[in-house]
Amino acid sequence: MRIIVTGGAGFIGSHVVDAYIDAGHEVLVIDNLSTGSAENVNHKARLEQVDIRDAHGVAKVFPSFRPQVVNHHAAQIDIRRSVAEPIFDAEVNVIGSVNLMHQAVRNHVKTFIFASSGGAIYGETPHPAVETAAKAPISPYGAAKAAVENYLFAYRKTFGLNSVILRYANVYGPRQDPAGEAGVVSIFASALIAGRGVTIFGSGEQVRDYVFVKDVAQANLLALDHLESGVIDVRSPDGMAYNIASGRATSVNELYEEMSRIIPAKVAAVHADARPGELMESRLDIERAHDVLGFSPQMNLPDGLLETITWQKHMGSGLVIQH
Repeated sequence: MRIIVTGGAGFIGSHVVDAYIDAGHEVLVIDNLSTGSAENVNHKARLEQVDIRDAHGVAKVFPSFRPQVVNHHAAQIDIRRSVAEPIFDAEVNVIGSVNLMHQAVRNHVKTFIFASSGGAIYGETPHPAVETAAKAPISPYGAAKAAVENYLFAYRKTFGLNSVILRYANVYGPRQDPAGEAGVVSIFASALIAGRGVTIFGSGEQVRDYVFVKDVAQANLLALDHLESGVIDVRSPDGMAYNIASGRATSVNELYEEMSRIIPAKVAAVHADARPGELMESRLDIERAHDVLGFSPQMNLPDGLLETITWQKHMGSGLVIQH
């Protein structure tokens, strides 16, 4: 199939591109390279440097490639920036997304996969959230993701655009940039490798579900299969949504302890004030993704952390990881 992957030069998107290429699909990447890198893009994929907010630029790409599927990963991903610059966040995450939906419909694309956020859309979840749980985002980032889900539902009802919504937990793994992204695993790994001290915001008892990026890429393959099956629940946005997570909650303190077993800390961790817009408890139930999509995460946290740290060490030594 011919698939457009937006954000395909970024951390998660580039792994999705690899999975699609390996499965024999033809991929075009749309990315403005503001945070992603052309070096991340699989050499078998075509790259167009376009901002998803640029209606004219996006409109030029679709007819030439004639995609059958749009996989949308391009986003403003920093919760802290969404708090500081909510208008910018909405321009990228809402307007940019609607621009893609509009072009998909204009170019007769019937299927759309959207990378949403299970970590931000449900609000506090002291118990694992199922897809039908109440939505209570506390950051503009989470609110924008919820808005796009509603747009996708409207586009399904009004224009016949079939969608699968993947609500990610906290994704980690190779290619995550500790300088440019909000991934605590990559930030901790970078500091430990360099022998610097780690800062833990708040008490460190915040819990998250950490899911490995290659498991997430696999979920995107399964979503494609599900869309091709034609069996789509369209009663609500939740009917199109699937939590993609490990199914296991880990505190930030536990995460740091696990990483310190791989790279012993040279400097003790310090605590700083908690940051606005961030949750204390984020847990996701993955039963529906398992039952409907066939999703089953394969990577456990210790092995995933080891692979991530090994990759960051290689990048620090100047080695280039080949696809």
